[in-house]
Amino acid sequence: MTRPTADPSRVSAYRWGLSAETRAAWLLRLKGYAILDRRFRAAGGEIDLVARRGRTVVFVEVKARATLDAALEALDDRTARRIAAAAEIWIARRPALQDFDQRFDLVAVVPRRWPHHMPDAFRPRA
Repeated sequence: MTRPTADPSRVSAYRWGLSAETRAAWLLRLKGYAILDRRFRAAGGEIDLVARRGRTVVFVEVKARATLDAALEALDDRTARRIAAAAEIWIARRPALQDFDQRFDLVAVVPRRWPHHMPDAFRPRA
């Protein structure tokens, strides 16, 4: 029995996404954030990075695109709602952090440039 081969373009996109998340995590560390979780998955959503600085827990969406504008435009309301749903589950599993402030950030990653961090980039709507 032979294994099906993965589509090379999908493999490349997956690797680019992992690289972008790693670059975003390093940028946040350099800015004084502690990375608490990566690639958290819960029913209905996923969070790329969860970080903490002081008494603020930050849920970070990483968007890797060819241009900064494309990365900034890639976050839509549906994605924001999915991140918010996963964030509720993440925080519910950590009672010690439930009283901390929460924020939703975006890190845009484009080729040959430093990642662009946008604190408080979005507020999910119910």
